[in-house]
Amino acid sequence: MQRIINFVLRYRNAFLYAFFAFISLVMTIRSHSYHQSKFFNSSRWVTGSIYGAGSDVSSYFNLQDENKRLVEENQLLRKMLFNAQFDSIEPLDSTLAVYQVLNAKLIKNSFTSPRNYVTIDKGKNDGVHQDMGVITTDGILGIVENVSNNFATVQSVLNTKSNINAKIKGTEYFGSLIWDTKDYKVVQLIDIPRLVPLVVGDTIVTGGMSSIFPENVPIGTIKKYDLNVSKSFYDIDVELFSDMANIKNVYLIENKDKEEIEELESRTIE
Repeated sequence: MQRIINFVLRYRNAFLYAFFAFISLVMTIRSHSYHQSKFFNSSRWVTGSIYGAGSDVSSYFNLQDENKRLVEENQLLRKMLFNAQFDSIEPLDSTLAVYQVLNAKLIKNSFTSPRNYVTIDKGKNDGVHQDMGVITTDGILGIVENVSNNFATVQSVLNTKSNINAKIKGTEYFGSLIWDTKDYKVVQLIDIPRLVPLVVGDTIVTGGMSSIFPENVPIGTIKKYDLNVSKSFYDIDVELFSDMANIKNVYLIENKDKEEIEELESRTIE
């Protein structure tokens, strides 16, 4: 206690000066509207800055919840889009919907080998099964190949075994989407006949001729093309919409009619 008293006595002149300065400032603000306005504007700025900083900190810690909400919202919107062609389906959460959509996260990604696969954090326990289509927020990723209880591996479009039905948007000319292993940003569309008018920049989408992907899922744009004279077909380079080196959230597509379609086709072939 004595130390506090000694400290106050030692700096009494400084404390007295600060006290009178504060009294003078208060009297100046109260007696002049201009100074009063400046004071309150400054105090609001300080308060606003503090609240703004607090809001930024709170938003940062809520990013995970916000990202989860956006993923779920995108899942619903994609389900609506894929089922829009079926006019008789009204409630999209109904079991009548032809296409069901699940969300998942990548836990492993490869894009530099000839046969690339990715691993996702969903499996049989989540309703994932073989031959489900997998897309990103920008375009296609691949097809589910193997499934365990809690995980699944996906054959990427960047795989020499990959062969996906694709077409030029706005037309019914379709071919096969393959990969020549040269560039992870570019795949190839083959078997497009020479009579088709092509323009660099045209959009390539899924063709809907398989039971895996719905029609018109984005793939990429034509980067360049050459005519294979001996076969009268184009060899087309397609620059992918999806950044295959930077993927986190994906969506799995289930065609509930797939099994019935394939069973019918197998009986027809026999």
